[in-house]
Amino acid sequence: MPMDFTTIMLDISLFLSLYFQIFLLVSFFEAEENEEKLILPAILPTVTIIVPCFNEAKTVEKTILSLMGLNYPMDKLNILVVDDGSVDETYANAQLAAKRFPNVRVVTQKNGGKYTALNLGIRECTTDIVGCLDADSMVHPDALIKMIPYFNDLQTMAVTPAMRVHQSKTFLQQIQRAEYNVGVFTKRVFGYLDAINVTPGPFSIFRRTVFDIIGPFHHAHNTEDMEIAFRIQSHGFRIANCYDALVYTITPPTFKKLYRQRTRWSYGFLKNLIDYKHIILNKKYGNMGMLTLPFAIVGIVFVFYFAGSFIYQTLRALGNDIERMLLVGVRVPEIFTHSIWATVRGTLNEMYYRFDMTSVLALMLFATSVYIIFKSKKMSEGNMKPSRDIFYFICFYSLIAPLWLGKAVYNVLLSKKTPWR
Repeated sequence: MPMDFTTIMLDISLFLSLYFQIFLLVSFFEAEENEEKLILPAILPTVTIIVPCFNEAKTVEKTILSLMGLNYPMDKLNILVVDDGSVDETYANAQLAAKRFPNVRVVTQKNGGKYTALNLGIRECTTDIVGCLDADSMVHPDALIKMIPYFNDLQTMAVTPAMRVHQSKTFLQQIQRAEYNVGVFTKRVFGYLDAINVTPGPFSIFRRTVFDIIGPFHHAHNTEDMEIAFRIQSHGFRIANCYDALVYTITPPTFKKLYRQRTRWSYGFLKNLIDYKHIILNKKYGNMGMLTLPFAIVGIVFVFYFAGSFIYQTLRALGNDIERMLLVGVRVPEIFTHSIWATVRGTLNEMYYRFDMTSVLALMLFATSVYIIFKSKKMSEGNMKPSRDIFYFICFYSLIAPLWLGKAVYNVLLSKKTPWR
């Protein structure tokens, strides 16, 4: 009976995952076919880019220089660096960089969190457009000029960029490189569907008046960029995505840093999902309420079910091996390794010998996933050549992602806050 139930759950999860991926592909091709050429407004709007930073002494100067390299009229571009009570040389280094450019200003405040730094910047600026750029990120010179035309639509209150990994040196950064490329693909589709649920810190820009309508940034469980997107969507406004406005961000090089970052992101998503639960399955909120958020919830449920099932099967195989060890005598490390591989082989063999609906769905899902990964690389990097980052992503991402997702769910259930650092 447990095996029958597991098979049913597997079939359902494979079908829903395949349905969602095919829907994304169809929507992507439809977006390409119906893409309209955007025209720059006759009079370019004034823009302020806020750079909130805390202990970013090593990168803040590079961030300022990348903003000053934007292909945008300097008389309409202002840079406001907000030091959030750093205890290193961030403020001093930012001031040194600011002395070289008349349109760069640096202010400091007592440490209050990123959202307070952003809100200070919003209060200090009077431009038509206000944006933010994390102090560990750099922008492509054409990013801003490509994003501005999306505001021709008066219902568009925010525009998000295409994020790429800057210098993927470590194994984990290689995985993130492929992951971010896939994000370029999904963000474009979600933008077409009006279903974007995060305005990332690296270079999202907003219509200044939106903050007068919906209010400033909130603490939002240390994920203010998610909450503001939920709030914009809940007010019936649009968030667009400029898939060729490139922003390069530094990603965590070690598992410890990656685990903490993703735990915070996952925790913030779950908490914001709870705060905005009225959106879920509500036709009023379009594809975000009826499609992307429900599928995200279903995906989380299935991840935990199958992760738990795998652990259970492994422990059961381990128990059987321990019994054999007591009779024959084998070293414990060999037993543990054998148990894991026995579980994997058993699953693969079952799918091989039972070439049924489960196997067909699994093969189709794998094929569409691989296609999306290569298509994403084409969008982001201009080619579809096989690479190590794709191989690492396919083989290992699904093994490590449940770790931080599990920790996030644990923190939510126990009302345990996830710190920023």
